[in-house]
Amino acid sequence: MPHPFENRLDLVPQDPGVYLMKDASGSVIYVGKANNLRQRLRSYFAANPQGNAKVQAMIARICDFSTIICAHELEALVLESTLIKKHMPPYNILLRDDRDYPYIRVTMNEMYPRVLKAFRIGPDRSEGARYFGPYLAGDVAQALDALRAIFPLKTCRRVLPRDIGKERPCLNYYIGRCIGPCKGDVPAEDYRQVMTRICRFFEGQTSDVLSALQAEMTSAADRLAFEEAARIRDRIQALEKLMQKQTVVDSHPVDRDVIGFCGNGSEICLQKLEIRQGRLVAAAAFFWPDSDLDPSDVVRAFIVQHYPDTAWIPPEILLPASPADLPAVTDYLESLRHGRCVLRVPQRGRGAALLQMAKANAAESLRRHTLQGGSKQTALQETLKLLSELLELPQPPHRIEALDISHMGAQDVAAGLVVFEDGRPSRRHYRHFKLESHNGPDDYEAMRQTLRRRLARLDDPKFGALPDLILADGGIGQVRALAQVLEDQKLGVPVAGMVKDDRHRTRGLVTLSGRIIGLRTLPDGAPLQLADRAREETGAELDAGERLALLRLLTAIQDEAHRFAGRYQSQLHQKRQTRFSLEAIPGVGPARRRLLLKHFATIKQVSQAALPDLQAVKGLGAAAAAAVYKHFHSNEET
Repeated sequence: MPHPFENRLDLVPQDPGVYLMKDASGSVIYVGKANNLRQRLRSYFAANPQGNAKVQAMIARICDFSTIICAHELEALVLESTLIKKHMPPYNILLRDDRDYPYIRVTMNEMYPRVLKAFRIGPDRSEGARYFGPYLAGDVAQALDALRAIFPLKTCRRVLPRDIGKERPCLNYYIGRCIGPCKGDVPAEDYRQVMTRICRFFEGQTSDVLSALQAEMTSAADRLAFEEAARIRDRIQALEKLMQKQTVVDSHPVDRDVIGFCGNGSEICLQKLEIRQGRLVAAAAFFWPDSDLDPSDVVRAFIVQHYPDTAWIPPEILLPASPADLPAVTDYLESLRHGRCVLRVPQRGRGAALLQMAKANAAESLRRHTLQGGSKQTALQETLKLLSELLELPQPPHRIEALDISHMGAQDVAAGLVVFEDGRPSRRHYRHFKLESHNGPDDYEAMRQTLRRRLARLDDPKFGALPDLILADGGIGQVRALAQVLEDQKLGVPVAGMVKDDRHRTRGLVTLSGRIIGLRTLPDGAPLQLADRAREETGAELDAGERLALLRLLTAIQDEAHRFAGRYQSQLHQKRQTRFSLEAIPGVGPARRRLLLKHFATIKQVSQAALPDLQAVKGLGAAAAAAVYKHFHSNEET
């Protein structure tokens, strides 16, 4: 049977352009661009359209479409970006509103420029105003504090040139923190020179600013203007102190942005690192609520939506994945920058190392975002209330304890217990346990052993109160193991398991009865019906927001338990390896091992020690010292 749009598709031009998909109400649900509009639209309405669950769900909602022809692909890309911002279509990858990321605005279009905080790039940029950012809110405050220490900047509320000569200069003028343009004897050109230097400072050209200040200080000293030289010296010291805080990440004085990508199963984070003159000067994180997105699609959406609103585009951007239409995206950025811009995905060398650093920062930002609940406390309380409904708890759980087991076979078996109170981590209550394993790895017995030891400390106020809910990192077997301990001790604490899918992502909960509460979408993108009897009776569903909020909380708990247990297991393994490595040396037992580590601190230092240094260890003995030296230098020529 032909598609209802078949006749209309024949009339669609084969030119570059933009297409808008609309639902039954006429609302735009997706905006895309194509080199060949007819070919692209036919791919959506074919008998077996390709695409992931999100694309399939979008196609099912399309009731109409429209197209706009463009002269070339670059024009289509510009129009696509504009229409996405206008319509905010639900099936496009939308960059989070950046109102939390303010700019610094320098009004170079005015006779006496001002330095202000702004939340949008305004129309005055075309008149000469300069914008820098966006920054994190705290970074803006730090930057403005640094400005006041380094530059003689006007900070009073006087409007110039209107208020020139009306009042005496303020205190900042007399202590050398302002050149006093309000007096009337400071030429506008001199004040603009200060503002130009401020702009260079925000561009990352701190070394140039430092050189200029040093030249001014020398000139003032040569003129015997020692007070002026001292004030400039203080500014130089403030600038040098600021530069010391900026991490040098590249030995070459390059300007580039580095984009890191990380997902945790329910959300995605892109981390943007701004490197100016080889120094890391700023960073910002952006989040998306869908981890099934292709990294190249997320990167493309970020570039197209973020960079038109940035104050400055660097000549190079390092990416974790290449957009499918890389040439068009590159042309778009170059049209915004009015100059060359290179987009690349480095595979080796310094560029690859910077990408890895950006990825590590993205992972840390995502971890913090997840632990913080990604929302306000009121939203967390709603999520906890939802959790209590799903698990049929009498009230939202105030204190949640989660257990995870980490081991390498039968050795170094460790357990981690993390505590969340009101949906947030309570690290002072975290505990780890070293477990005994006699018959090989047994996660169920390890869970039982951990919970017994934890419950034995119920009377210890430092350990914390009885939890309202215990979660196991695992399935029904782990849940029943914990329930057995609670039953033996006649404690009615609810218990559930946090289960993962085949991609090791948190996917839901399992109860003691074996009921699975799934929190991910079905293949067609529709929300899951709750496997909850009370809700099934009313036919209620979890909407996307509820599902994401609960997934975020459970992911935070599960990841934190896994991280905490894994870190302790690594410490146990490293300690055992150190003990084994030294005690395997003839003549070295526990006592001499302790002597060596007390003297040299680490096994690496022991391995690098010269024979005389080993012989100098009191109580080790000459024979044992020689044996240790031979053990670590057996491959050297004698």
